[in-house]
Order: sequence, then structure tokens, then C-alpha cells
Amino acid sequence: MSPLTALATADNAPLPAVLFWRYVTSAVVLGLLAAHSRRTRGDTTTPPWRSLDITLLGGGAQFAIASLSLSALRYLPAAAIGFLFYTFPAWVTIGSAVRGLERLTVRRVVALVCALGGIVAMVGAPGAASLSPTGVALALAAAAVYALYIPIMGTRQRGLAPRDVAFAVVLGGTMWFLGWCLLTGALWPLLSPREYAIAALMGVLAAGAFFGFMEGLAGLGAVRTAITSTVEPLWTVLLGLVLLQQPLGVGTLLGGAGVMAAVVLLSLPERSAPSSPAPG
Repeated sequence: MSPLTALATADNAPLPAVLFWRYVTSAVVLGLLAAHSRRTRGDTTTPPWRSLDITLLGGGAQFAIASLSLSALRYLPAAAIGFLFYTFPAWVTIGSAVRGLERLTVRRVVALVCALGGIVAMVGAPGAASLSPTGVALALAAAAVYALYIPIMGTRQRGLAPRDVAFAVVLGGTMWFLGWCLLTGALWPLLSPREYAIAALMGVLAAGAFFGFMEGLAGLGAVRTAITSTVEPLWTVLLGLVLLQQPLGVGTLLGGAGVMAAVVLLSLPERSAPSSPAPG
């Protein structure tokens, strides 16, 4: 999404409008998919998008993450924000362990270290003296919202179809971004056909990402989903190389190797403890 966003806003198109039309497209795609799925399953239960806690809170979390990260850009370089934001797997892992929801196994700790170490290698650990406290607070707040969002949605979506939940979250996000656009007047003047096309492409891709995320959250749990999500910067860097001709350095290669190592570790099945033999 980052390279496409850069392309969409290259001619000073307002970011709120680009994000709004991206969410509109995602809502249409996921809405059609959810309706078809419910019809196929013969599901007559109340759909998740009628639940305010899923639609407005889930969508609100998406909006908060985006708005906090964008606000941090006024104070910090993108590399610093990336480093701070992608600390969220650590907060998810630690929080789940403290609450007793998931075991903090040696493999998960190693995967967490590999993932965070890889991200540091890719974006570079910024010098503390150059960081604005306001920017740091905004970036960490975005990471904290995301860290809270993952386990809460993991719990709230139990027993619900992931595609229905994905549509509910995107629908809520669309409402929040519409409000942002109305407050800032970002929907006027209209975007160019090229900018609409890029926003629509982002929406289609984001629909797949939302659906995949919810499916992964249902099958992997909060910790493994959070750590596996750190593969995102690797793909961002590779697409930046192709679309924006950004250089691919040694740090990126080493960081990508660390992230992929974490994904491989998490994909391996956990070994269960040997059972004690029955007496007699």
C-alpha cells in the first residue's frame, strides 16, 4: 500500500480522499463476497456489520492507526515511524503472555527477535537524539492501537465468518474516513482518473489483505498473526524497488532474511509435551 499511496499522492492529491475511495472499493468487494458467502451457507443469523462494536470500533481502530501514523509524519521521518510502529508484535506477544491467553514458547520468542531484528535492519534504528517526543508518542500510540486491535478482534470474531467480520471492519473504516473527508473538505476538488484508478486498485488489494488477515487471525491466534504480519515491510521494500526505484541495500537483504526466518519458525508445528504412560 505504501508505494501505491506514494504514486496516488504524487500530484498533491489529498490523502484522506485517496484513503476514503480505497475503503469504499474494499467495502464493495468484501460486501459482495460476504453476501454471496452467506447466501451459499444459508446463514440467516444477524450479520456482524450490524454490531456497532465490530463495525464502528473495528473501523475506528483502522482509522486511528492510519491517522496517528500520518500525524507522526509531521515530526519524524518514515524510517523512524516504521521502526516504532512495528514494535506492535512485541506488545501483542507480551500482552497475551501476561493475560495467559497464549504460551510464550522459546520458538515464539526467537521468532519475535528475528522479526523485530529484521525490521531494525531494514529501516535502521534511528538516533534517539533526533527524534521528536511528539512524533514518538504518535507512532507508539498507533502501534499500541494495533496491538490492542489484534487480540480484541481475535476474540470478538470467534464463531463468525472471517469474511463477514472483514466487511464489517472495512465498512466502519469507510464511515470514519468519510467523516474525516467531510471535516477537511478533501473530497473536493475531485481526484484525477489516474488517482481514482490507483485508489481503486489499493481497495481491491486491501480487500484481499483484510480477508486474509481475519482468516489468519482465526487460524493462527493473535501472537502468530502479529509476528507473521511483520513480513509487510519486506514486500513494501521490494515493491518500492520496482515501482519507485528505491535502492535495495545490504540492510534490507539482511532484514528480509530475519523476517522470513520468523515466518518459517512460526509455520512449524509446535511439539506437544509427551504424555505420561498409563499406570499398570
